[in-house]
Amino acid sequence: MGVTIKTAEELRLMRQAGRIVAIVLETVQEKARPGITTAELDAIAERIIRRHGAEPSFKGYRGFPASTCISINEEVVHGIPGPRRLVEGDVVSVDVGAIYRGMHADAAVTFGIGRVSEEAEWLMRVGQETLARAIAAVRPGNRLSDISWAIQSYAESQGASVVRKYISHGIGRQMHEPPELLNFGPPGQGILLRPGMTFAIEPMLCAGSYEVDDQSRGDGWTVVTADGRLAVHYEHTVAVTDGEPEILTRV
Repeated sequence: MGVTIKTAEELRLMRQAGRIVAIVLETVQEKARPGITTAELDAIAERIIRRHGAEPSFKGYRGFPASTCISINEEVVHGIPGPRRLVEGDVVSVDVGAIYRGMHADAAVTFGIGRVSEEAEWLMRVGQETLARAIAAVRPGNRLSDISWAIQSYAESQGASVVRKYISHGIGRQMHEPPELLNFGPPGQGILLRPGMTFAIEPMLCAGSYEVDDQSRGDGWTVVTADGRLAVHYEHTVAVTDGEPEILTRV
């Protein structure tokens, strides 16, 4: 299957899915306080998704047991919600997807619990700006790897590293659609961006090395930094338009 150009109706449904995802992330961030478990946050997320007439994209995907991925501190992505309680100083990444009438949206945010370290504040700030610069490259006439270069060039200029093993992707009727979108690499390569293309852009940045370990937790999912340093994860679902990119996962 090639890269799909979404119809006006498909984009309308993706906007609705995106709005639901945005509400989930906003609510989970409000509820995330010291003492709450990641399983409790996941339950909140699932209730919101279903209350809005959607289904969780992640639950059951390749056997994943939850509606959100919640990754803490050195965990990069795919953390499984459970009995772990958040504590002051934790850096929490929440990734969530929703399916609304057959169309997907997917987004992630990283935030701190109470007061966090200066390194955490720095890495979160770099992560947010990296995603913003990547989204700014989503313009007709640009090539796919212009997004990749926007991510790598800014993150590395600020002293962060970009995870290589996990990447951004197309999204629409499936959570993961062509094209694969690397979060690193030189500009000017790959397909030309055209209105109606939709991407889930998700840079994952590390304070230290970009090397990751997906085996040490033993649950088949949780990915951690190989050196135990902090990681952050930011993501939006974005549509190419005739002009400015449209963020579909913003309230």
